[in-house]
Amino acid sequence: MDLLPVFLNLSDRWVLVVGGGAVAARKVELLLQAHARVRVVAPQLCEELASSRDLGRLEHLNLEFAPAHFDGMLLAIAATNRKEVNRAVAAEGSARGVFVNVVDDAQHSSAVMPAIVDRSPILVAIGTAGHSPTLARQLRAQFESMLPERLGEVASLAGQARERVKQALPEPAQRRRFWEQLFTGSFATSVLNGRIAEAQTLLAQQLGAASAGQAALRGEVYLIGAGPGDADLLTLRALQLLQQADVVLYDRLVSPAVLERARRDALRIDVGKQSGRHRVTQERIHALLLEHAGRGLRVARLKGGDPFIFGRGGEEIDLLRRAGIPVIVVPGVTAALGAAAAALLPLTQRGLAASVTLVTATGDGVDHMDWRALAAPMQTVVFYMGVAQLPRIVEHLRAHGAPGQRPVAIVERATLPEQRVIAGTLDTIHALAERERVVAPALLIVGEVASRAVTLSGVDKT
Repeated sequence: MDLLPVFLNLSDRWVLVVGGGAVAARKVELLLQAHARVRVVAPQLCEELASSRDLGRLEHLNLEFAPAHFDGMLLAIAATNRKEVNRAVAAEGSARGVFVNVVDDAQHSSAVMPAIVDRSPILVAIGTAGHSPTLARQLRAQFESMLPERLGEVASLAGQARERVKQALPEPAQRRRFWEQLFTGSFATSVLNGRIAEAQTLLAQQLGAASAGQAALRGEVYLIGAGPGDADLLTLRALQLLQQADVVLYDRLVSPAVLERARRDALRIDVGKQSGRHRVTQERIHALLLEHAGRGLRVARLKGGDPFIFGRGGEEIDLLRRAGIPVIVVPGVTAALGAAAAALLPLTQRGLAASVTLVTATGDGVDHMDWRALAAPMQTVVFYMGVAQLPRIVEHLRAHGAPGQRPVAIVERATLPEQRVIAGTLDTIHALAERERVVAPALLIVGEVASRAVTLSGVDKT
């Protein structure tokens, strides 16, 4: 280890910054966030630093650097565009025993500023000993996506309860087990979702159970939208909860790439259902949710698309609420939005479509839809699971006034590398689908906007 990472308490302590440009301004802002008193030495200030000076947030000396400017300083930063000045600052700091960070010059720095992920009071500092600041920034971006925005609130609430926990649980091993269970359970989840009062109640309940020697098992369920297939379309919240889940119940439409984002040691259970071949019934899925959450485990119910759009998420929420099991819903990119974006088809567009309707085309319910409304012009209709019902859909639309030349597009395996877009009209789409051997998962998009698929797919199949 070439450098020792240390967190400095700069509150109300003086720090010298030499330089008045944009780089110096970024360093000053970090120092001010750490409640330091900042002295900036520079003949000129950039607009941001001048504004901070005018607001009384920093002291400005309109001078060239001089050794006397180090008087009373705990730390110094050299951030000018002149090497000789920066090195003079470094030399004076070395003579006085004051640590100096020379921006982008690790060789002359006695202190290196890390890339910081701020979830105060939790801080993650990433350094490369000055070898590659760009790599440090890239790593910071990865950590930013991994760490929930409210993680600091989890630490703050725990800090407020430390003395209470110490009194209730005098044995160190007992306290350690309590904290470990608290940070991986419903308490942390409630805080991360902004439900602070609920989290405080949970903390009190679990502390009471622990002090009484009782096991406080409390599972929870995450209904997570997996999106249309591309793992990069998962939300940050989905990724975070997949890394927490002990059990993952996943649908047929969840791609292997998405499933790979789950925790490595999580139990994975395939609950996929296919039209005409229900290998796992909804009742069995309900039983699995209750079984694993009832054992105190965190269960991710991973659904293709969005849980609340033809995903039966409402039924599962009702079940879990009746059982008193906490549930969190994480929205996903529904198939219609994913397919439209991947095929570059706007679902609404001025002059072509003023509204969009999402419908499911499974089973006998197809015959009982409001086909007159679906056949009306100036709209886009997206049929989920419509490939098997394609002839009936076309027949109903034509029978209720839709012209045979109305544009239609089928987006097969949207967002995945093998995606295909088949463009046609109501009169031609069935024959095209058969010729191209279209298979599920595929969405049918009907409306004038679908005419764009001809040019944007690169192949005119009309």
